[in-house]
Amino acid sequence: MRIEQGMPGPAALVQAARAAGVKDERLLRVVAHLPRAVFVPADATAAAYIDEPVRISHGQVTSQPSLIAKMVEALGLSGDEKVLEVGTGYGYQTAILARLAREVWSIELWQDMVEAAGSSLAAVGIANAHLRVGDGTCGLPDQAPFDAVVIAAAFPEVPRPLADQLAPGGRLVQPIGPGGAEEVCLFERIGAKLVLKRNLTGARFVRLYGKHGY
Repeated sequence: MRIEQGMPGPAALVQAARAAGVKDERLLRVVAHLPRAVFVPADATAAAYIDEPVRISHGQVTSQPSLIAKMVEALGLSGDEKVLEVGTGYGYQTAILARLAREVWSIELWQDMVEAAGSSLAAVGIANAHLRVGDGTCGLPDQAPFDAVVIAAAFPEVPRPLADQLAPGGRLVQPIGPGGAEEVCLFERIGAKLVLKRNLTGARFVRLYGKHGY
């Protein structure tokens, strides 16, 4: 999508991410070159480069871009990871992950969102992201283990299947809380245990629905 002269573009999201404390230059370069307007509904393109959530279908909203950057940065991706994303939405975070990791597997409850995300990912030339419709709280045991897991919805604890599918030394980021008032937390799998490493930020997320969620 061409950005009209005078309209904000991806550089505005880079600035917002830096203001939020994001320092990973590789990640910031990805944000700088990724057109978020491709990953929002057609009636929301004017707001694509404002650092705010965007409403999508099924009563959901996308995550705020600077928050996505903060969560992805915490995963510490170097380029050789296999990543699991729970909550594809319209695929913007999926695209960022795919540009930073070797392979991404993403699960979404709703078929129409998966179709929209798939079209958008193809439009920007991303071929290493694999989308599935299903219950994200169950993970993808046929693809495990994963070097990193990011969950784009809130629950008071990490669903056991997602913890179990994380490789030793792997990192997991999830909003921990009831939905609407969370602490976004970074965990690391050490041996058989999932250890809280640090709280990244407070946030407001939709609830995580599924067999091991709400």
